Amino acid sequence: MQTSPIDKQTASPPRMRSSLPYFAAMLALIAAAFSAEPRAAKLADSAAIPHLDARGQAAYREFLAAEPHRAFAIAPGGGWGWSQDAATPEMAQAQAHATCSQHARQTCVPYAVDTRVVFDARAWPTLWRPYLSAAAAARAPTGTLRGERFPDLLLSAPNGRPWRLSGQRSKVVVLHFWGSWCPSCVRELPQFESLQSAFKGRNDIVFVYTQARESAATARQWLRQRKLALALHDSGVQDQRDSQFRLADGRAIADRDIAPVFPATYVLDRNGVVVFSLLGSARDWTEYEPFLRDLLAHR
Repeated sequence: MQTSPIDKQTASPPRMRSSLPYFAAMLALIAAAFSAEPRAAKLADSAAIPHLDARGQAAYREFLAAEPHRAFAIAPGGGWGWSQDAATPEMAQAQAHATCSQHARQTCVPYAVDTRVVFDARAWPTLWRPYLSAAAAARAPTGTLRGERFPDLLLSAPNGRPWRLSGQRSKVVVLHFWGSWCPSCVRELPQFESLQSAFKGRNDIVFVYTQARESAATARQWLRQRKLALALHDSGVQDQRDSQFRLADGRAIADRDIAPVFPATYVLDRNGVVVFSLLGSARDWTEYEPFLRDLLAHR
């Protein structure tokens, strides 16, 4: 390696020469920090498993105590499945995947096999893929399942104007159905405030919170009391006996056809197609930020 003329000057101040190793070491540490692979989770740390709720974590602890060959699989949204006493690690992994797939709407991936964590943290936020093309989305049937075009709801926007879901094409939509009478709803709703703030300033994603089995006035009063900065889209429902939502074509749809349980959340792509749904509450909605960013990057 060639040296510059100033490097050859032996009359450099002693303090400068003695500082060079220090700065070189600091630069090396900084470079290592930015280039290092994510630290692997410890096998016994059930809380480190993404999206997994208390029930899933209890199952994981059972997995840790099981006989090899064993495997544990997970899916976005909190789905899981595990196996034990298989003939080979590969068979254990296949069995865990099959069990997970029976109970999950999303793609299942291996988390641990025998005594190793094999989870691919980098690939995890891409598991809502594959996303449909615009042409494929146009042919998609109407429904609430993954790959279907969500029914064209008619709501009232926070400013009181009519709001059609089909009018949100070109935007990612996070559609959340809740009620202040629902204990699970009120526990998790503040998480959406944190999630929504992560996308502040973006006009290609919209968060829609709409009430069920109560009036908009009741829901908004609850939001004000809790000091939650979440704008409500009024479903038009008036009280607990009112169990239907409105569609843009004038028809009505039973709320349980959209939300078999409350809360219920759907993520729709730019063409109104369901890419993710969660019926019930999430462990932490902020965990879904990387998934939303992956979806937003898709055109």
